Amino acid sequence: MAENTEGDLNSNLLHAPYHTGDPQLDTAIGQWLRWDKNPKTKEQIENLLRNGMNKELRDRLCCRMTFGTAGLRSAMGAGFCYINDLTVIQSTQGMYKYLERCFSDFKQRGFVVGYDTRGQVTSSCSSQRLAKLTAAVLLAKDVPVYLFSRYVPTPFVPYAVQKLKAVAGVMITASHNRKEDNGYKVYWETGAQITSPHDKEILKCIEECVEPWNGSWNDNLVDTSPLKRDPLQDICRRYMEDLKKICFYRELNSKTTLKFVHTSFHGVGHDYVQLAFKVFGFKPPIPVPEQKDPDPDFSTVKCPNPEEGESVLELSLRLAEKENARVVLATDPDADRLAAAELQENGCWKVFTGNELAALFGWWMFDCWKKNKSRNADVKNVYMLATTVSSKILKAIALKEGFHFEETLPGFKWIGSRIIDLLENGKEVLFAFEESIGFLCGTSVLDKDGVSAAVVVAEMASYLETMNITLKQQLVKVYEKYGYHISKTSYFLCYEPPTIKSIFERLRNFDSPKEYPKFCGTFAILHVRDITTGYDSSQPNKKSVLPVSKNSQMITFTFQNGCVATLRTSGTEPKIKYYAEMCASPDQSDTALLEEELKKLIDALIENFLQPSKNGLIWRSV
Repeated sequence: MAENTEGDLNSNLLHAPYHTGDPQLDTAIGQWLRWDKNPKTKEQIENLLRNGMNKELRDRLCCRMTFGTAGLRSAMGAGFCYINDLTVIQSTQGMYKYLERCFSDFKQRGFVVGYDTRGQVTSSCSSQRLAKLTAAVLLAKDVPVYLFSRYVPTPFVPYAVQKLKAVAGVMITASHNRKEDNGYKVYWETGAQITSPHDKEILKCIEECVEPWNGSWNDNLVDTSPLKRDPLQDICRRYMEDLKKICFYRELNSKTTLKFVHTSFHGVGHDYVQLAFKVFGFKPPIPVPEQKDPDPDFSTVKCPNPEEGESVLELSLRLAEKENARVVLATDPDADRLAAAELQENGCWKVFTGNELAALFGWWMFDCWKKNKSRNADVKNVYMLATTVSSKILKAIALKEGFHFEETLPGFKWIGSRIIDLLENGKEVLFAFEESIGFLCGTSVLDKDGVSAAVVVAEMASYLETMNITLKQQLVKVYEKYGYHISKTSYFLCYEPPTIKSIFERLRNFDSPKEYPKFCGTFAILHVRDITTGYDSSQPNKKSVLPVSKNSQMITFTFQNGCVATLRTSGTEPKIKYYAEMCASPDQSDTALLEEELKKLIDALIENFLQPSKNGLIWRSV
């Protein structure tokens, strides 16, 4: 092949049966070059072929993305394991096939498509383009498509699916992931993210129709088809109207002297948070000018994840100091998560963790419910939810106040589907959260929502201000009343799946086969729950109440000293995460002592169970 002229080579590339010595790879190369109509991604594969980069070709072409947290997420670029025009077309063809099977009225009810502001020049891949191709596949099959005419927060898609009675919806987003990534997030007719078995069935359908159909590449349909509708004005209006249900002090908000700074992290949040503040009667929050408008390069932050704390909130904190604003609100790039920080008396900023914000939200939503409930409302009908790796503070509040608290598996898809069950049974859900700054106030949306969370924090801060109480002081009051809950969450990077598996298998066969550890260093273990295998030593039948999740690793240890710690793998990133929380009773108020105990336990957990130096784990660094 090396002797060919450039022209011959290019024609060979496109027409030859490929002889890499690997029949599977040869077939995959042939398929890619026949099917891909995006010149840039096609060229990426041709270049690899031209340079004999067989290993890289194999990595890109010989495996598919799997459905992870309610959809697909991967880097943008050429190959069947990446997000690009072709894989999005294939995924949507699979969706079409599955939805056609599930819904006889699919072509009456239609499908919702939204997108964020991500993009990559090198593969001419943007969320907007991928959304148009998603719509094109369905329009070519005579399915009505509600395609938003501009970028929207992720919560607008599940909200629209419910309000428009569509059968399903897709949001093209990778949320707070690194700039190279994009994703395809799927919602069912209920407005909640898909759960099993839909994910596996859709994947099967994708694999059955990988060759693009006639019309699948025809993105002109988005401009010409009478079946394309733009739901933007209608959904935005209805969403803002629904926000009023969780606004309790509009008059007070309009008079507040507090100033708020909001950063949208180069994403979609700015316009929508401004509108939400207006609905609640506030003056608009002060935007961070450098981060207000969409920028797919996220040029002012090392990583576009507000959860990383002060280091990534730098610009908003400095602006707040300049503007004399005490509270900073940060929505992540697709505006489904919220971080908050408050300036303290000593001039330092307190950046709240997801668990701390949840303690405030839990107190606030219940307090507002109590003050506004009808005469015959029953507290036993009220629920709050959290994922199992999140703080147990809501459980403590529920025990004292008489409402119900429930745990779900990690991921808002589990919260969403549980809320649906509860609402169908006439229950009232006030609040739900996951510790990674995902919050849901009320039930207008069945997914985490940074827009509504931002404006609720603003109302809470304004209300507390009338009593001369800061958010931090109120958090202390919540802990004093219901018990201190001190938690720490972090992670290690591990790029070797076999290493991750061996770490967890060792814990399942610790001192002898099928025996979990009884101690972690000097700390005695009371109970072990293993979601991967379905084991729970605290249950009479030793079976976990939460569903088994075989595809991810997750073990929770309950210690005799009241601490609960979970080790789990991430669904979307090469991480082993740990979550540890000291749950104290209200009479234990020596926080320094509790923090010291928690720190010692985490050190023991890392050293004895994760063994970072032995396993080559990379410590989290910002």
